[in-house]
Amino acid sequence: MTTSNKEGASAYLSNADADIAAMLEAVGASRFEDLLTGIPAAVRMTAPIPLAEGMSEMEILRRFETLAGENRTYDAVFAGAGAYDHYTPSLVRHILLRPEFYTAYTPYQAEISQGTLQAMYEFQTAVGLLTGMEVANASMYDGASALAEAVRMAVNITRKHKILISRGVHPHHREVIATYMQGLSVELIEIPLQDGATDPQALDRHLDDETAAVVVQHPNFYGRLEPMETIRSLIRQYPKPQFVVSFYPIAAGLIKPPGEYDADIVTGEGQALGLPLSFGGPYLGLFATRQKYIRRMPGRLAGRTIDAHGNEGYVLTLQTREQHIKRDRATSNICTNQGLMALAALIYLTWLGKEGLKAVAAHSYANAHYLARNIAAVRGFHLKYDGPFFNEFVITASVPTEKVMEALQAEGFLPGVNLARWGQEGLLVAATEKRTREEMDRYAALLKKL
Repeated sequence: MTTSNKEGASAYLSNADADIAAMLEAVGASRFEDLLTGIPAAVRMTAPIPLAEGMSEMEILRRFETLAGENRTYDAVFAGAGAYDHYTPSLVRHILLRPEFYTAYTPYQAEISQGTLQAMYEFQTAVGLLTGMEVANASMYDGASALAEAVRMAVNITRKHKILISRGVHPHHREVIATYMQGLSVELIEIPLQDGATDPQALDRHLDDETAAVVVQHPNFYGRLEPMETIRSLIRQYPKPQFVVSFYPIAAGLIKPPGEYDADIVTGEGQALGLPLSFGGPYLGLFATRQKYIRRMPGRLAGRTIDAHGNEGYVLTLQTREQHIKRDRATSNICTNQGLMALAALIYLTWLGKEGLKAVAAHSYANAHYLARNIAAVRGFHLKYDGPFFNEFVITASVPTEKVMEALQAEGFLPGVNLARWGQEGLLVAATEKRTREEMDRYAALLKKL
């Protein structure tokens, strides 16, 4: 709804007074303003928006440049927590800026757009290879919604309603899962951590025949590598539970992909695959599973076929989304995919190739461990966890984390993510292939000054 007049009618919606009165009565209100009581009076608009006089093109450009100059930028980013400062090759940007790609919305009658469908098909192939899984879809909206969809898919497959989710899963993703599960009578049980990784004994205590899924992030939110083989063995004691894994695609260049430790459903945040940080989005959800669950999989699926004349073509297939079939049979309400972001990831993976992905993963791993060793050598700073990690780790200090943040930010560094926002102690630090030896040495040197 937009602005309203004194009688409560919208300035743009042509509702009759009788319709408005009926709607207000249905919600127990006598006038439109009654609906605004939850908004403090001090912040409500009481007059039209005060607009400045119009400016010329040159004047408005100068104004925008002045405002842009007030933005704070960092020389080096050591923050991660799901969004990472990886290098975006120029090739990715160049191709995405072509108007035939960035102006094209994913078509509903996609058969008329063979190029779009082929890109989706090739993306699915790349995700399948990356995860080690048998089938993948044409992408989801982001990593959080992809993981929540995976949990719902596990409930549909097993007809069970108990979900065991590791506290090593990103806190935001756990919140999204809880939101998705509302109204489904699903019991969410969080499995505690031991030294920053999922506690196998606690998991074993909660596992039973009523479990629909065990959800683990690997590497987890704190950067720790999870004991995936042990977790898999515990899950396979029972025939029903689905092994749901959220993975970091860059790490797949160095550690086992989920398919190799028998995951059932795999999701991930694809931002690291050539997508810039972009103030938090748009990002890219990855989703893959086993062949036998293909009809349970949400989202779009592009297939390759042969037409009546023997020509190769691409089509949308197994369309089990809500706009194609009865709602009660739909696997999901996701009706499209992140076509442009998926294309960027496909270009990135194709440009890197298998060896290139290994190199990015190895450099990220090496940089993080070099930085961690240097930080641990500074008096008053410690690694919170002793176990293995990929390119992210948690440090604690004898000085408040806020002070560490302020000191390094003043020197042009974004030093990490303060875990205090989730009620925990420590600074979550990440290093990618972009971080230089000079930057990491300077980071440690700045900590010594504290």
